Amino acid sequence: MQLTFDSDVEEFRAEFIAFLDANLPGEDVAVERSASSADVPEWARQWQRLMFDSGWLLPANPPEFGGRNATLIQQYVHLEELSKRRIYHSFNPQGLGIIAASLLSFGTEEQKRRWAVPILRAEITAALGMSEPGAGSDLAGLRTRAIREGDEFVVDGQKVWTSGAHDADVLLTFVRTDPTAPKHKGISVLLIPTDSPGVTRRPFPSVCSPDDLDFNEVYFEGVRVPAENLIGEVNGGWSVANGSLGHERTLLWLSFADRLEDLLGDFRPHSAQDHDAFAKLIMDNQALRLLGSAALAREARNEQDVPALSILKVLGSEAIQTASEQALYSVGLEGLAHPTLSSPPSRMSLDHFSSGWFERYMRSFAGTIAGGTSEIQRTIIAERVLGLPRA
Repeated sequence: MQLTFDSDVEEFRAEFIAFLDANLPGEDVAVERSASSADVPEWARQWQRLMFDSGWLLPANPPEFGGRNATLIQQYVHLEELSKRRIYHSFNPQGLGIIAASLLSFGTEEQKRRWAVPILRAEITAALGMSEPGAGSDLAGLRTRAIREGDEFVVDGQKVWTSGAHDADVLLTFVRTDPTAPKHKGISVLLIPTDSPGVTRRPFPSVCSPDDLDFNEVYFEGVRVPAENLIGEVNGGWSVANGSLGHERTLLWLSFADRLEDLLGDFRPHSAQDHDAFAKLIMDNQALRLLGSAALAREARNEQDVPALSILKVLGSEAIQTASEQALYSVGLEGLAHPTLSSPPSRMSLDHFSSGWFERYMRSFAGTIAGGTSEIQRTIIAERVLGLPRA
């Protein structure tokens, strides 16, 4: 399959390329590195602000929210050009792709001005408070409770795996406001400033390194949150959650394709087994791009097929994991060296994309968990794509 584009799309691409060529920060500027998914270095804040003010941050948005009302195909071209230059879209990815997007979809005009715009302009950063101990990926099983008292909610409970919380200014937090309602119907969403009394954030390391501090435990003890910080309707949090996790889902496969492309450039096969694995990597990459392009074309024709996107999620995330594992085995004991590099780093991207093979393999598991585990995706494929009966 060969994607071709109309002249207006190519004009859009050319304008964006000209913007990048004229404004990309130089190596002497992009020196400070991000320490977590809510830690945005000052140079990256200025770059994101320039992207917003120029309408190139999220092109599908209207101009007042950092875009230019771009079509889906134009969005694809925008991400494609970022990928070619190994430019990470935002060093606060959840803030940009989930939290600000949720505020724009479900927030009031005041909330959009007060919270969404500062997040988009990297004036503040945000983290997502969903997962809880014992609930895993079952959002409906959350137990953090918020009780209305006058013009405030009082929040008590705990979150875990909250990426970047220790560096974030605000948390988009899912809470239970009606414990008597069915699990999916008693959930609400509050935007909680992290400096609120009673909020405690405890970062803990990943398996990659004791210094890799992104995950957090977050405790809420009698935290008072103004009722005006309620996002959407009371007990309407399930709709917000589905919207939050659905943002950019159509183009999510592109991020997996980017990582596969990186692997193709960095993996150096030696043995016959390595060459077989490398050939599989090439085929997986092509299959993902073909299926993704077909999904993109359907979406552009308003022929939505949301369940089929699970196929792209499983294929992309697991292809990265398989190829990373084979690359690690191919290098042998040297692949366990840490910290080290497996490819030249890019100043505009995350450092761990070029880290050693052990770290790249361990980080590949996040793709098969975040946004819906492979097991959940396979259930969706079985029931809603193949039409198989529930067990």
